[in-house]
Amino acid sequence: MSSDFEGYEQDFAVLTAEITGRIGKVPKLQGDEKKQMVANVEKQLEEARELLEQMELEVREIPAQSRGMYSSRMRSYKHEMGKLEADFKRSRIAYSDEVRNELLGDDGNSSENQLIKLREERAHLLDNTERLERSSRRLEAGYQIAVETEQIGQEMLENLSQDREKIQRSRERLRETDANLGKSSRILTGMLRRIIQNRILIVILAIIIFFTILMAIYFSVKRH
Repeated sequence: MSSDFEGYEQDFAVLTAEITGRIGKVPKLQGDEKKQMVANVEKQLEEARELLEQMELEVREIPAQSRGMYSSRMRSYKHEMGKLEADFKRSRIAYSDEVRNELLGDDGNSSENQLIKLREERAHLLDNTERLERSSRRLEAGYQIAVETEQIGQEMLENLSQDREKIQRSRERLRETDANLGKSSRILTGMLRRIIQNRILIVILAIIIFFTILMAIYFSVKRH
């Protein structure tokens, strides 16, 4: 299930990168080229929304204990999608044909200088925006890595705790086994001691009987 999610992630990353590049081109185009580029971006934005919906469905199918990591990714992708849509709206109205004609007006040279200045400022703002977006993406990626690392660490701690419990239970079983072996050893030692004592008693009784017989034979022979 997570492999499907990661596949959608890759498609989303490629698609948003293409959308970002095309959004940057929209204000520079005029006429039909601009309309065509706007239509392409709108189509790609719709594809990105569909990908987000597919990713949300995949997240719902992921087990609850692993869902947190993917939910944080989804929040990041939704935030990125919102920024793309906002940038697209700004790019559609930035430096449109109507604004350009209004700026040019009757005083062509002055308006042209203003337009050039505005374009330079806009290019500077776009550069700053791109830098901020790249920094934001790096921060989001770092946050995701931190979340994933934390979850991996928690899972490792849980596994270690389970292993520790297993080891403790094994030690308890070993102690019980040692105690049982000690009891068995004492029982066997007592049995051996009693066997030896019984044998000694048998030998003593045999000796007494033997001497008794000898004495009886001796006295019997002496009388005759």
